[in-house]
Amino acid sequence: MTKIFKQLGRHWAACLAVVALLIVQAYCDLSLPDYTSKIVDTGIQQGGIESPVPDTVRSTTLQALELLMSEDDAALADEAYADPDADGVRTLNPGADTAALENAFTTPDVVLYMAAAKNAATADGTTDTVVPTAYDLDAVATQLAAASQAPGAREMLQSQLTDGLAQLDETVADSLSSQAMLLVALEYDAQGIAHDVQMSYLLRTGGQMLALTLLMVAVAVAVGFIASRVSAAIGRDLRRDVFRTVVGYSNAEIEKFSTASLITRTTNDIQQVQFVCVILLRMVAYAPILGIGGIMHVASGNTGLEWIIFVAVAALLALIAVLMNVAMPKFKQMQVLVDRLNLVSREILTGIMPIRAFSREAFEEKRFDRANTDLMKTQLFTNRTMVAMMPFMTLIMNGTSLLIVWFGGKAMNLGSMQVGEMIAFITYTMQIVMSFLMLSMVAVMLPRAGVAADRIDEVIKTPSTIHDPAAPKALPADGTHGVVAFHDVSFRYPGSDEDALEHISFTARPGETTAIIGSTGCGKSTLLNLIPRFYDVTEGSVTIDGVDVRDMTQAQLHDELGYVPQKGVLFSGTITSNLKFGGDHITDADAEQAAEIAQATEFISAKPEGFDSPIAQGGSNVSGGQKQRLSIARAIAKHPQIYLFDDSFSALDYKTDVALRRALKAKTDNATVIIVAQRISTVLHANQILVLDEGRIVGKGTHAQLMESCPAYQEIARSQLSQKELNLQKEGE
Repeated sequence: MTKIFKQLGRHWAACLAVVALLIVQAYCDLSLPDYTSKIVDTGIQQGGIESPVPDTVRSTTLQALELLMSEDDAALADEAYADPDADGVRTLNPGADTAALENAFTTPDVVLYMAAAKNAATADGTTDTVVPTAYDLDAVATQLAAASQAPGAREMLQSQLTDGLAQLDETVADSLSSQAMLLVALEYDAQGIAHDVQMSYLLRTGGQMLALTLLMVAVAVAVGFIASRVSAAIGRDLRRDVFRTVVGYSNAEIEKFSTASLITRTTNDIQQVQFVCVILLRMVAYAPILGIGGIMHVASGNTGLEWIIFVAVAALLALIAVLMNVAMPKFKQMQVLVDRLNLVSREILTGIMPIRAFSREAFEEKRFDRANTDLMKTQLFTNRTMVAMMPFMTLIMNGTSLLIVWFGGKAMNLGSMQVGEMIAFITYTMQIVMSFLMLSMVAVMLPRAGVAADRIDEVIKTPSTIHDPAAPKALPADGTHGVVAFHDVSFRYPGSDEDALEHISFTARPGETTAIIGSTGCGKSTLLNLIPRFYDVTEGSVTIDGVDVRDMTQAQLHDELGYVPQKGVLFSGTITSNLKFGGDHITDADAEQAAEIAQATEFISAKPEGFDSPIAQGGSNVSGGQKQRLSIARAIAKHPQIYLFDDSFSALDYKTDVALRRALKAKTDNATVIIVAQRISTVLHANQILVLDEGRIVGKGTHAQLMESCPAYQEIARSQLSQKELNLQKEGE
């Protein structure tokens, strides 16, 4: 998993921008429950009244409140309000000390409201609590004003209030304090502005919520955009690095990983890493911010229900730990099974014709079904494990909500919590639980992505056994070019216990054709593959113009060579693009001349679009012989100094073979030609024929010399040519 974070570290600036945006998003997300609480508690239950200090108050009500205050508080209150208007209403000055006024107004507000409620109950002739009206408030204010005229009345009233409040416990005092807003609401109702005050508060608070929501949406979109670009860039860079590495691999590394596995690592594995990088930026970075912020909001309150969160988080972590121990091994196994399925699929699709020819469809269907079923069972197990997690998550979340409602209801009954506070607490708790849930989901995805990242890193960090030297040597500027020499060369495949080639020594010169012939599996193609360094020799050396091929750069070496593989390989495009594959220096004239030499002009001209005719992937829309001739033409068009033909004439009929070699001879008079062949007719006129048997040279010379001195060559010749043909050749000599 450190490899995934290393990839993200390469885009540190974008990641920092994402974190900054997520902090803004979390701030908006965490602020919304507070606003919901304000709308419910203040906007609805308290009529939009935020403070026990009224913004506007009638002179009579203010005088009644001042009678219930100390002299200092009364003086402060009187100074805080402007002179009364024509209706006798006084307005709070903008620069008033609100905090000090709240302390001064809270107790008088409560007492005056309770007195108005008592007056309302007396008027109704009941002992039940009655909601007072503006009439009751005015009546109590009038009574207080009349009573205050008596000597010492103010001091006696203050003493009674002090003694009464001292007898109340803290819980009751807090409950009475929450009723201070009711007097302000009653006063606003008396002024006829209660509805306007409430609507103003609701619109203002709702507008702030809407603004925060829009900001949160904008930030979320920006985070998604940046995260997607970063993950796409990581996927692009990984594919590029893997491709560059694989292109530089020798055959040994290709065989080590297998083509199917390399394809899986380049596609499926990189997609896994790319997907997790998006999740990491959008969820993993956000979850801690949201969770910590939620915990801080909950801890700053005085609800006494914080223990419910700790119980929920502990249950959640226990569930995640159990699921991880069960599912983790299966995630690692899944990647191996994907490789296996790709391998089987590739083998079946590329070998569809032999499968049909041998009527093995049923067998291959069973083989594919076995690989497919193994992957399905593993995926089902992991998916069921993850699905099983959701009901438990739902149970934990709903159980947490139930506990909050249960204990929150008791707190509201005692007056220590309001409805809005409980709603906000539930929301914060869900945010905290959801943050842990997001982390748990990522904890599920990370192991699989970690396995994929390890597999990708294995490819990138596996060095090729074929590499350029630190101080490459150049070919001689003057003299003969194209002399290929093997000096006591031995070669052993990686992991093999026996040499495939032993003590091979020969020289191939310009203007000459060197042919290599022998039984199947004797090492002919292996010998040829040592020249372009598809493999490096185990012992000895291969030189070109006296320079060891290992002391040259691969680009410099390959510029000297025109290689035609045993199996003709064409690339999607056109005939012209395939013939010019050797480099940009190849002209149309070079391509047409090469096609003519390779005896390909006839079938190219027969196509409606000629040289612009399309070639399908792998050359599937041309025959084997046509594919082989185009491969030969591709090498000829390059004008190399050394031609390497790895059994490249096997798909040609004898007539085409003879015509091609005759035209090739004229073209390659000054070049070195090395041919690997199975047919005697192909090597018959070679200047030098090497006969291989079990990795050793058992014969070297011309056809005539080998017919006299090499039993292995004689056996090959007699197996392919009749006695009459052998006699005619002998007489011709």
